[in-house]
Amino acid sequence: MRFPTHGLYAITQTDNKSGDTIINEVIAAIRGGAVLVQYRDKNPADALFLARELVKICHQRDVPLIINDDIELAALTGADGVHIGKEDGAITQARKHLGDDAIIGVSCYDFVELALDAQGQGASYVAFGRFFPSSSKPLAAPAQLETLHKAKHLLNIPIVAIGGILPENGAQLLAAGADILAVIGGLFDSKPEQSAQAYMALFSNTASEK
Repeated sequence: MRFPTHGLYAITQTDNKSGDTIINEVIAAIRGGAVLVQYRDKNPADALFLARELVKICHQRDVPLIINDDIELAALTGADGVHIGKEDGAITQARKHLGDDAIIGVSCYDFVELALDAQGQGASYVAFGRFFPSSSKPLAAPAQLETLHKAKHLLNIPIVAIGGILPENGAQLLAAGADILAVIGGLFDSKPEQSAQAYMALFSNTASEK
């Protein structure tokens, strides 16, 4: 599947949640309009089973499923790609394992230079953040809106913003240059279907203002 050009990127919230809860929340988020899902689990117990189930669910709904950090898990489950950070493995390694059509995303934090390098190595998208205080990534260094402005002028691959994004603050990230909003807590803390709809409305409003 292709990486979407805009929309809500749902990243799983797995702490203290059962596999069934995670699956049902992902289904609800897709029902609400999420165009992309990432399986992120820092303390996985049933990662292989859960990732395979999420791949199946997403593919039934024509939504790509990305695995966080784990290239091998992405290959084993037939996921559409992997999201890697600066210490998670090279883009070339991910391509070798997953193939030319795989979606490969790279965390670039607040550094446009990292994004340019990632684009040159064949990344499918780059992600900047965190932009606001985040319970999921409380220790992450902050990113600036100006980074999105610069990236928009220099890159020709999709730009993802992440970190503390809510329906109330997401519009300014889109206006600054983000194409896609990646969300964990703001989506899955409560009523993911309705929350997803609120995020997706930001993209409709942005399009109508252009």
